[in-house]
Amino acid sequence: MTVLRFTNEHEWISFDEGVATVGITDFAAHQLGDIVFVELPEIGKAVAKAGQAAVVESVKAASEVYSPASGTVTAINQAIVDQPGHVNESPEGDGWFYKMTLSAPGELSGLMDKAAYDAYLKTLDH
Repeated sequence: MTVLRFTNEHEWISFDEGVATVGITDFAAHQLGDIVFVELPEIGKAVAKAGQAAVVESVKAASEVYSPASGTVTAINQAIVDQPGHVNESPEGDGWFYKMTLSAPGELSGLMDKAAYDAYLKTLDH
């Protein structure tokens, strides 16, 4: 069963059968505008929860992407490095950033589920 969680920094993480996949939300991709550059962590790098894991540059701004959980990077999405605009097309699908093994799966329980994230987004409309 896949677990999908969100951060208030607009990253998402899905966890299924021991592998976590991380990306930015549709909201974040929309707020950034046209993404022109993506820097991903190296495979094998240990990332910490809330630590910087990637960088995204758009026509509007450069933003750090924080890891939703702690673990070790096992794969990166080279397709978004080669074509950063792909993140805008499918931020919560094929536009994922990296995969990792979690060192503390319990950290996911502190993140928002889809309903809580949607409610959080409504608080940002003010």
